[in-house]
Amino acid sequence: MFFNGLLHRIFRGVVAVAIAFSLFWGTAAPAALAQQIIPHPDAPFTGKIGLTYEDSEEVVPQLKIPQNFGVENPPNILLVMLDDVGYGQMEPFGSYGIKTPTMQKLADNGLRYTQFHTTALCAPTRAALLTGHNHHAAGTGIITRLATGFPGYDSEIPLNSATFAQTLQAYGYGTAWFGKTHNVPDVATSIVGPYDQWPTHMGFDYFYGFVGGDTDQFFPTLVENTSRLEAPAENADGSPYHLTTDMADHAISYIRESKAALPDKPFFVYFAPGATHAPHQVPQSYVEDYKDEFDEGWDVYRKKTFANQLELGVVPEETKLTRRPRGVGFKRWNRLDEKHQDVYANMMEVFAAFTTHTDEQVGRVIDAIEDLGEEEFNNTLIIYIAGDNGASSEGQIEGLLNEIAFFNQIDEDFDDKVEVLEHNVPGDPLYLGGPMYFNHFPANWAWAMDTPLKWTKQAASHFGGVRNGMVISWPDQITDVGDVRYQFSHVTDIAPTIYEAIGIPAPVTINGVTQKPLEGASLVYTFGAVDAEGNDLSAENAPTEHNTQYFEMFGNQGIYHDGWMASALRRVPWIIDDCEENPDQPGCDLLDLDWELYDITKDFSQANNLADDGNPEYDQKLEEMKYLFFAEAGKYGVLPLDDRQASRQLPGHRPELTEGRTKIAYPAGYQSPEGTV
Repeated sequence: MFFNGLLHRIFRGVVAVAIAFSLFWGTAAPAALAQQIIPHPDAPFTGKIGLTYEDSEEVVPQLKIPQNFGVENPPNILLVMLDDVGYGQMEPFGSYGIKTPTMQKLADNGLRYTQFHTTALCAPTRAALLTGHNHHAAGTGIITRLATGFPGYDSEIPLNSATFAQTLQAYGYGTAWFGKTHNVPDVATSIVGPYDQWPTHMGFDYFYGFVGGDTDQFFPTLVENTSRLEAPAENADGSPYHLTTDMADHAISYIRESKAALPDKPFFVYFAPGATHAPHQVPQSYVEDYKDEFDEGWDVYRKKTFANQLELGVVPEETKLTRRPRGVGFKRWNRLDEKHQDVYANMMEVFAAFTTHTDEQVGRVIDAIEDLGEEEFNNTLIIYIAGDNGASSEGQIEGLLNEIAFFNQIDEDFDDKVEVLEHNVPGDPLYLGGPMYFNHFPANWAWAMDTPLKWTKQAASHFGGVRNGMVISWPDQITDVGDVRYQFSHVTDIAPTIYEAIGIPAPVTINGVTQKPLEGASLVYTFGAVDAEGNDLSAENAPTEHNTQYFEMFGNQGIYHDGWMASALRRVPWIIDDCEENPDQPGCDLLDLDWELYDITKDFSQANNLADDGNPEYDQKLEEMKYLFFAEAGKYGVLPLDDRQASRQLPGHRPELTEGRTKIAYPAGYQSPEGTV
């Protein structure tokens, strides 16, 4: 008996020690550190474990929502990023004639940011947006189909530059992405993957949209999560199918269903339509609404938009309207013949209609949030970014019926464009903007959309390529509604803004990988009417927390620092030069470009190049800025500078699924993905 009792006591002791050790090893990291480790370490068990359930106390796991990670009143978040939009294209930023009531309503109830900047190209901007790191530091110094074997250009977002969506997901946010992803490496777009750079492996529970730079709005290459789909014939309301409408339909369903399933779970919805990137395709009724609206041409559009901008206060009073660039094919509207004016005006009608239609779909998503009730809507942070770069001039001087002609350097006959005009009657399926065209408007119109700035998309050296209008609304937190913010800001500021708005720290590690510090600055400091020192945050000289920012794309170089901007333009998008074949000719040396200098505190639009002033102080300042550019370039992976276009498209710079193969047999129904053949 004694022996059995002893064994029983020993057994219970061993069990107790085992239980103690199990609890010890299951203990989480200190609370402060645990907040910065993603995924969060397992919480320690705080109940009691006995030999049986009768002498034990269970602890039911908590729902995975931010409130159970110590976050108080977490906001819903809607992040909107449009595509290829100019600073002067949207109504709150002075657009003459283009109606964007959704953005206008949001601006009236939020804040307009007049010095918000992107990277000059789509995939790089989107990588910087989602990671909070500069585009080269996020491995995306160029679009995926031009990726090369250098760290800043390989199109692989590195593990130490994880998206902020991964952190939000770990905190219990519902995360969904609708629309465009241009951040999947070309080689990873097929069924064999890998899928680690797809949205559903980068912090998003759900993805519905398309992979690549653009797609047909009527017959898109549609993807749900990682599966290819055939687009339906109709939208949810029974109208003929259109991709942007479909994106809104799915976003609305996601918001409604997630709140019905678990009202306390906040959502993060990233809404990134392929609009207004080419092809400019839109239901015909929208085009009809703009008939004859742009017959006065791009010169009048610029002047009237600029007048609107001055009146609205989205450009300072001393701002000048920049001059027409010379030697690049731009023409005055009144020097065009009637045939050219008719073609170009029609192309602009289509583009304006596409812009309005897109803004309307964003409005439908916002309306769905309002329908959840005042409490939900007031605690929703909405960030509406009008463009991932400036307006696109890739339609060349005459515009295109098929944008792909530009990328293949194929000339279109202008008479073909004239013939399209006869189809611009109600009910004609061959109208411009319909499914028969992959159309793009002329570069002159892109320049007008960027009023009052210089140049366009791809020109990272100048604000026409990188300055985009942005509106932020958050009724519970932003009370200085309808006002303007002039603080210099950048797309890398969005991630830290979202972290601070939620009240969580940026992660130190994600999936065991130490993360790089964020390279942007939170914009939450701009949400009040005055800062801690009493400075008026709506003042044109209000202090900024983002003091230095480099820009680079296709060899175009720029650097901003403490109110100064130095700019060096290597090329414009609509002119194909022969520098790759003849690199010794003037203007081809990336280390010896013609640099310009601007005092942005007095020159919002870069109208006055101080490098031509002859002042030795400006000469010294320009040299300092050039050295700073290369210092930042070395720091963030911009080097080696690379301006190649055609040769970077050739095999050998990226992994290829077809390398070494002379024959490929595809099964019936196979959808050839982007970049794999």
